[in-house]
Amino acid sequence: MTLPFFVYGTLRPGEINHGLFLRGRVRSAEPGVLADAVLYEGPGYPYAVEEPGGGAVRGELVTARPEAYGALLAELDRLEEYVPGDPRSLYVRVERKVVREADGAGVRAWVYVAGQDVAARLRGAGRRIEGGEWRGRG
Repeated sequence: MTLPFFVYGTLRPGEINHGLFLRGRVRSAEPGVLADAVLYEGPGYPYAVEEPGGGAVRGELVTARPEAYGALLAELDRLEEYVPGDPRSLYVRVERKVVREADGAGVRAWVYVAGQDVAARLRGAGRRIEGGEWRGRG
């Protein structure tokens, strides 16, 4: 399934991984908001943790160029240490609705959220990022 990606950390424009992974491979990037999630500090990057009614995470909806999509998806899975079906994954890639800020439309997108074990640790002892905005922290 070809979906845009919702990025909220080091893949955002101006952050370190944007140029390494997305430059020249993206058709568009638009501000968006992921509801029912909170943001936690990580070691140089943030984690989105799903939490119904808990808040919102701000980022960008990134639409990849069709010819780059397959390779980009595989590279982002590796970057985020996501292995389908492995509960030890650092992040898990999930399909979620993200609201596009420009027009309020809900868009289905891939989002990398904290894996189950990571999310449990963060909920217990993590440092939450108020306002759900990470830009400029990396």
